Amino acid sequence: MLLDSASLYFRAYFGVPDSLKSPDGQPVNAVRGLLDFITRLVQDHRPDQLVACMDADWRPQWRVDLIPTYKTHRLAAEPSFEGEEEIPDTLSPQVPVIEQVLDALGLARIGSPGYEADDVIGTLTTRATGPVQIVTGDRDLFQLVDDARRITVLYPVKGVGQAQVIDEAALREKYGVTGSQYADMAALRGDPSDGLPGVKGIGEKTAAQLIHEYGDLAGIRAAAADPLSKLTPARRKNLLEGAAYLDVAPTVVRVATDVPVPELDLTLPREPLDPMTLEALSERWGLGTSLTRLLDTLAAAH
Repeated sequence: MLLDSASLYFRAYFGVPDSLKSPDGQPVNAVRGLLDFITRLVQDHRPDQLVACMDADWRPQWRVDLIPTYKTHRLAAEPSFEGEEEIPDTLSPQVPVIEQVLDALGLARIGSPGYEADDVIGTLTTRATGPVQIVTGDRDLFQLVDDARRITVLYPVKGVGQAQVIDEAALREKYGVTGSQYADMAALRGDPSDGLPGVKGIGEKTAAQLIHEYGDLAGIRAAAADPLSKLTPARRKNLLEGAAYLDVAPTVVRVATDVPVPELDLTLPREPLDPMTLEALSERWGLGTSLTRLLDTLAAAH
């Protein structure tokens, strides 16, 4: 089980009341909410390995170099330093606490300099020899879905307790594409939330239709360059005018699958790696039943 950690703690932050505070009055809703999520995931799905995948760089320069608008809307209006992400100010102080608690628990936590959590997930998924469940609220990871390799996405609907299982059938039903075709569709349609313009006049349904007719992005671009193909003049024009974008978009949209990740024991721990540190963190931040429930669940999961 691979957790898109930022996706989950953002969801916890906005879904759990900020009245949950530490003894000295600091919000801990993201910390406790994430611990509750992990408890529920372990109870419901019984993974034997679990990794909290982290954004070592939420807006990698190599992606920005290819598409300068990549995630620009998420930059703070007046960043205190160049490239700062706009995070609610009561969330960012909770992230180091989350990291310390995960480490004291002994839950594997992996990030890779210059890469997003998506890329860590892509790499670990590629290396996996058994089934993989990816837990994320980010549709970009649908591109990793692969029935043959038993790779599915758990997409939270109302929290992780009501997660939709995304497999090939779910993708075909909702988008008309397979997991391996999803990135091509995403590049064509674009994604305003990630600063990806897409090709003018091509939305989700048109992108899926073109992929169905021509196989993949390369086939669609070949059809655009062929005056005898069945493409309408307007669609051909838009695809040709979007050529510079289509040259780079696939690299930006596709998750990396070969990033350097450390060799860690990914096994779900039965007991905390560092009980004393964990106890101190629990007292300092008032983690209460969120932590005890997770510890009980981990002990019972083996």
